[in-house]
Amino acid sequence: MQYRRANIAGATYFFTVNLANRKSALLLEQIDLLREAIRKIRHSHPFKIIAIVVLPDHLHAIWRLPVGDADFPLRWALIKATFSRSIQKTEVIIKSRKLKRERGIWQRRYWEHLIRDDEDLAKHVAYIYFNPVKHGYVTKAVDWPYSSIHRAIRLGDIDEEWGVQQI
Repeated sequence: MQYRRANIAGATYFFTVNLANRKSALLLEQIDLLREAIRKIRHSHPFKIIAIVVLPDHLHAIWRLPVGDADFPLRWALIKATFSRSIQKTEVIIKSRKLKRERGIWQRRYWEHLIRDDEDLAKHVAYIYFNPVKHGYVTKAVDWPYSSIHRAIRLGDIDEEWGVQQI
């Protein structure tokens, strides 16, 4: 089966990327290494991060790619590989991954969605910012430290009280 991805240069995409072990908190335990991997790949293969949230076992991000460039799969492969090489091998690696010289850290696939318009973008940004509340990690979106919501608040794009869980 051939997996078909959207392939539009300069477009904006929403992503969900998961760890293989969904019970792991590796992304938070190694947040500095994840940030460094993203920074390194953004330097060599530029893209703009519109919004991002990192949770213990997965992350959501919205990227805008440069004009003339649609290669987000390469960027994700490089981010995953850079992060994986930077941490100690403690995970179980199944035979099929060993044969492909893969670590057992990330799920092979990820979800991507081509952002269609400003309304679609706003909906996905809100989803990203509210995700830690949805998962019960915090009751206010601003209380989650691993989110670009803090940048949006600094820029005046949203209010600090946005995304409060109603009890």
